[in-house]
Amino acid sequence: MAQSAPTNSRNKSSKPLYTGDKETYVKGMFEDVASRYDLLNQVLSLSQHKSWRRLTVRLAGVKQGDFCLDVCTGTGDFAVDLAKTAGASGRVIGADFCEPMIRNGLSKVAQAEGAPITMMVANAEALPYPANSFDIVTVGFGIRNVANVAKAAHEMARVAKPGGKVAILEFSRPRAVWYKPFVDFYLFHILPKIGGLFSRQDAYSYLPQSMKEFVSREKLAEIMTEAGLKDIEIHDLNLGTVCIHIGTKSRPLELEAEAEKTP
Repeated sequence: MAQSAPTNSRNKSSKPLYTGDKETYVKGMFEDVASRYDLLNQVLSLSQHKSWRRLTVRLAGVKQGDFCLDVCTGTGDFAVDLAKTAGASGRVIGADFCEPMIRNGLSKVAQAEGAPITMMVANAEALPYPANSFDIVTVGFGIRNVANVAKAAHEMARVAKPGGKVAILEFSRPRAVWYKPFVDFYLFHILPKIGGLFSRQDAYSYLPQSMKEFVSREKLAEIMTEAGLKDIEIHDLNLGTVCIHIGTKSRPLELEAEAEKTP
């Protein structure tokens, strides 16, 4: 049965956020905006998304030779940042379920410095990779768009190596109550109009509503813990409107004991 996403009482629209299943809606939306996606990211974030990704790479501890996976990679910006740090001895895979987004990123990743990047069509909720494969698994502004956040988190944790890192960069609600009305004014009144000048306006009406309905930073940390990650770090950026979560995949007990013996 078709479902409608809930709407906030203060920001009601005559149309639902999406109809039918979320995965189909989101995939179609990104197919439509794929050719203008990079430009819109630049405009709407004032280019800050670049520094947010670079910081995530540093906090995740990416190092030379690492094998990295970027989930919901879009046109591959995060994959490019991972490749620069992993270096020529590393490897990077960028995975996204929207083929037009992947295709629009091919020329970009082909020119990237550092590790070779492979772009693949793959769903975050059913990653086609063996367990315990990657040193680093990331997702940037993508987990909010998956139909089942817990399932995607479990998949990211599954394919990470024991002791490997899972890093989630995502929009969040600011902690400060006084700041929320200003954020909402930008999200619901300014952002859709700017986005509509370049692309589908409903796509940039979806963005703020999805941000408002996404789980809290505390709930996301809980989901990551339930997925098998530990030592969850939470880093607020941009007055709390952007948040980085870093988790470490638990090691089997015998490996934990061996690690504790190592001086």
